[in-house]
Amino acid sequence: MSTLIFKNRPRIIGWYSVAGKKESEGPLGTTFSRVVKDEYFGEKTHEGAERKLFETAIQGAIQVAKVQPDIVFAGDLLNQIVSSSFAMRDIGLPYAGVYGACSTMALSLLVAATFVDAGVVQTTVAAAGSHFATAERQYRTPLEFGNQRPPCSQWTVTGAGATVLSADSKKSRLAITAGTIGRVVDYGVKDVNNMGAAMAPAAADTLARHFKNTNTKPADYDAIFSGDLGQIGEEALRDLLKDKGYELGENYHDCGKLIYSVDQKVDMGGSGCGCSAVTLNGYIMDKFQSGEYHKVIFMATGALLSPTTCFQGESIPGIANAVVIEEVTE
Repeated sequence: MSTLIFKNRPRIIGWYSVAGKKESEGPLGTTFSRVVKDEYFGEKTHEGAERKLFETAIQGAIQVAKVQPDIVFAGDLLNQIVSSSFAMRDIGLPYAGVYGACSTMALSLLVAATFVDAGVVQTTVAAAGSHFATAERQYRTPLEFGNQRPPCSQWTVTGAGATVLSADSKKSRLAITAGTIGRVVDYGVKDVNNMGAAMAPAAADTLARHFKNTNTKPADYDAIFSGDLGQIGEEALRDLLKDKGYELGENYHDCGKLIYSVDQKVDMGGSGCGCSAVTLNGYIMDKFQSGEYHKVIFMATGALLSPTTCFQGESIPGIANAVVIEEVTE
C-alpha cells in the first residue's frame, strides 16, 4: 500500500532552518532559525556554502532536540548528492543519502519516520537543502552567462532545513502519523524552465491517492502544502485534482509561492530542495507552535531530470512525497 500509517506516531522533537539573504527578504523571513547574508557562507565556492548550510541545519536541529541521533537521512540536488554527504563527513553520524529531487525533504521524513515507527532506531534526523548558484550551474547555465530567465521559471531557494524525530512519545505532541509514497508521473513536459508543469501531475496523483487511502478530503486538514510548484504548478494541481474529484480550497498553499514576494522578481516563485525544507522547519512549525495548525499535509514535489537526460531530449518525470504532521493527545 502506498500510504503508510505510523501506529507508533514518531514525534517531532526539534527543527532548524537556515536561509539566504534573498529568502530572508521575503514574507517568511522572520520564521527562519538563522539567516546567512553571504552567499558563500564564508567558503570559497557556492558548493562549499551549500554543504555548510546542511551542517548548520542538522547541527542546529540536534542542539534544539538535545539528543544524539542514531542516523541522518538527507539529500540535495547536486550530482551524487555531494552537498549532504560531504557535510556528513564532518558531522560524523551514521548517514543514509536519499534523493527525490525537490521532494527530498518529504522523502527523508518518510524514511526517517518509517525507521522510528518500526523500532529500528530511537532518534533520526531528516534534512534537505539547496543553493541558487549551484543549481543554476548544474541544471541550466553558469550565472556568468547572464542569460534571460523565461517567465515560467522559478528561483532556487538558498537554504536547508532539518527535523529530528523520536520514538519517545513523552517528548512531544507533534507527530508524523501517516505518509504517502510518490509515483513517477510523466506528462511529457520537456521545458527545463517550467518545473511547475512537470511536477503538478505527480502532486495530483499523490494527493488523490492519499485522500482515497485515508478516507479523508482536503477540508479535513488545517493546511495542505505542496513543495515548490510555483504559480503555474499550483493552478495546474488545482485543476488536475478537481478532475479527480477533489477541490482544493483556501487551506492549500504552495511553499514556492509563499517564500518570495511578487516584487522580488522571481517569476513563478521558489523551487529547490531548500524551498519546502525551510518553509516546513520555519513557517509551518511556527503555525503548530502558535496553535493555528493541528493537522497538516506536507507534500514536497520533485522533477526527476538531469542535464544529460534533457540534452538527450527526454521528458521530465515528476514525483511527490507526502507526510501528515499532526498534534496528538497521547
